[in-house]
Amino acid sequence: MFFLDASAIIYLIEGDEGLSQATRNVITRLSAGPVEPAFAVSALSLLECRVHPLRHGDEHRLEKFDHFFNDPGLTIIDMSAQVVELATILRAERGLRTPDALQAASCLTLNPETPFITGDKTFRKLPALNAHIIELEVDS
Repeated sequence: MFFLDASAIIYLIEGDEGLSQATRNVITRLSAGPVEPAFAVSALSLLECRVHPLRHGDEHRLEKFDHFFNDPGLTIIDMSAQVVELATILRAERGLRTPDALQAASCLTLNPETPFITGDKTFRKLPALNAHIIELEVDS
């Protein structure tokens, strides 16, 4: 199972071709075998991904996100007391912003080995998190 933070979801759903492809490249690199990987996201990502289209009345973009979040194969990690407690510790000890702490805690409650796919380099400062940063490949 792979955990996608909100930036990875946004890159996949509506990112420009470079970011979308870079995200798919990370997923492909991490995938083993012919089986399609399973994905997990935090409940917070529903808010983070949907608020902009809702604010701007963009029904087309909202439908694309809703389609993604309603996939029956997607695991959505609730903001349980366990997630909030771990996020509190991460925020206190590592200085993460609250949303980042909640994203990391959501992944860590699954399994510390779960690949955490993100476009945010902030997550590099969490050695307990198996973070994989999405970066555009630069042609030489």
